Amino acid sequence: MRTRTFGRTGRAVSEIGFGAWAIGASWGQVDDTAAKQALHAALDAGVTFIDTADVYGDGHSEQLIAGVLKERGERPYVATKAGRRLPKQVVEGYSLENLTGWIERSLRNLDVETLDLVQLHCPPTDLYYHAEVFGFLDRLKAQGKIRDYGVSVERVEEALKAIEFPGVVSVQIIFNIFRQRPAGLFFEQARKRDVAVIARVPLASGLLSGKFRSDTTFEDTDHRQFNRNGEAFDVGETFSGVPYEVGLKAVDRLRPLVGGDTTMARFALRWILMFDAVTVAIPGARTPEQAKSNAAAAALPPLPDEVMGELQRIYDEDIRPHVHARW
Repeated sequence: MRTRTFGRTGRAVSEIGFGAWAIGASWGQVDDTAAKQALHAALDAGVTFIDTADVYGDGHSEQLIAGVLKERGERPYVATKAGRRLPKQVVEGYSLENLTGWIERSLRNLDVETLDLVQLHCPPTDLYYHAEVFGFLDRLKAQGKIRDYGVSVERVEEALKAIEFPGVVSVQIIFNIFRQRPAGLFFEQARKRDVAVIARVPLASGLLSGKFRSDTTFEDTDHRQFNRNGEAFDVGETFSGVPYEVGLKAVDRLRPLVGGDTTMARFALRWILMFDAVTVAIPGARTPEQAKSNAAAAALPPLPDEVMGELQRIYDEDIRPHVHARW
């Protein structure tokens, strides 16, 4: 497993991390035993970056992570998030009192004295024009409750605004073969400011695994069923905002490019790692097999220029009209 430097923190993290949304909630029924086995398998494969949030299973994801790390006696870099516990997303909700409460709850769930990284969890766009919120985070950092802070965003514009604040060490943003816009101006600015980039939803909610068909069904508790049109949260979180049937057709165009004995999922993760502005990609895994397969993407050779060019054409022709201007 190769590593990359996590921006200004100077800490080395694995290129492939572990996204812990799937072991918390909103991806159908999750078996705790399998979830723990998946996390163990990822760590065994060299993963040293775990991403979670206080709302994933109402803290259950954080607690599972704490249990596994206690068993192993090791401490990888663990990033969590705060803000989605608000009943309504308003800037006023990001008060010092609320942020302190959320962070102290995560400290208990993760069983640590200091959180490695706290990310504002896709807050409203207007928050990025309220410097006092970042001042609150600076205060919590000075108190020793958090080591560093960053943001998780929906849109490129939010990412560009966020990195104007000097305390923001990282930005988590959707980036995959079906969501290529961040690779433009945002990546350029992130490199200039030495901001770490966490590529989330790297497999477009599983579309880029190549395993789905038009008749694939999802459980009622799976966001790929209940959030197809943004009923619960931003539709860009589900299949990266790509209409399902459109995505399936684009995936069929990808298949001949995969080649060799690899899988489409590993191929899609390797595409992300072709961009040096990316620090870590965080695919989810609910089984040990998925976790090991994801980690193996880091060992794949670089994708040839002609393959990268064809992937760009597929995006431009099939996907760009649906997502590029919106996120």
